[in-house]
Amino acid sequence: MKILVIGDSCTDVFVYGTCKRLCPEAPIPVFNPSRTITNQGMAGNVVDNLRALGVRKTELITNNEQIIKTRYVETKSNQMLLRVDGNDKVSNSFDYRKVDFDSYDAVIVADYDKGYLTYEDIGKIGHNSKLSFIDTKKTIGSGDYFKDYTFVKMNEVEWEDCVEKGAVYSEWKDKLIITMSERGCMYNEKRYPVDNSIEVRDLSGAGDTWMASFVYEYIQSNNMDKAIKLANDNATIVVQKRGVTTV
Repeated sequence: MKILVIGDSCTDVFVYGTCKRLCPEAPIPVFNPSRTITNQGMAGNVVDNLRALGVRKTELITNNEQIIKTRYVETKSNQMLLRVDGNDKVSNSFDYRKVDFDSYDAVIVADYDKGYLTYEDIGKIGHNSKLSFIDTKKTIGSGDYFKDYTFVKMNEVEWEDCVEKGAVYSEWKDKLIITMSERGCMYNEKRYPVDNSIEVRDLSGAGDTWMASFVYEYIQSNNMDKAIKLANDNATIVVQKRGVTTV
């Protein structure tokens, strides 16, 4: 199995610490850091999850400019106090002509709409790939850029935004997967629930785990129910951990 991941990547930094007093200059807590964890995020996290699942032939094409997301988390309550994003946009430097799409079993597009991929790039990737999957923050229904993808994933809020801009569910239901957080996900009007008895610690990166797990199982079994079940189960595992993690 050989999988190519294309999309925006970042560095996720989690700074854990305690707050025991208020700042005398302003009514805000004084944060005392004790531990820092750094991981790949976004498309990079999809790759990390694929490798954790055992996919050794995994490659990443992503932005050269660095995006850093730093989260400050109070350890005892697991409450995020502040998130600082550096360089939130990158340049469009992707060139589909340099990619040998035929050498990959599948291509995953992790499009966080930070600027690395245009609509036209997304259309070219889908058109040239044997098996293609996209998790996108862009609006589907904007031209025919998504028509060649095997499956399109987005969360419930993102889909509602697409509907407001004219997308029609009946035109997309055969390839659209809508994730709905603690309510699981929906595909082709069928709902796939998740275990709600767990303690959720952190949702960061859960969508990346979901996508990697879904593609991994779908390539092996070509079975939608099995692929969604593994994706739901693995996303449920990572939300019980702190930070951006893998299965």
